[in-house]
Amino acid sequence: MAVFKGNLEIDPRGMIYEAYRIEGVTLEECRMIFLDWAMNTPVGNMQDFLNQLLTEYETDNPDHPMTDVIKEGQKSAKSKRRGGRSSRVAD
Repeated sequence: MAVFKGNLEIDPRGMIYEAYRIEGVTLEECRMIFLDWAMNTPVGNMQDFLNQLLTEYETDNPDHPMTDVIKEGQKSAKSKRRGGRSSRVAD
């Protein structure tokens, strides 16, 4: 029997899905979960991935610490200066 891990292909281990289900989870715990998720996310457009997460979870969980962490991630992803090879190669 398969265990449900959420609806998103970008969260195959269900880390973000489970974070929203942990009662009393703290902001710091969410940051650690998010970092683990981000480090294991396939190469792609992180801004799109974060938008998908918010579309999936924010409406039902606007005050959850993971929602805050994802929004922090969006701000950080937008402000990153691209350098080296990344600045020369189109996405």
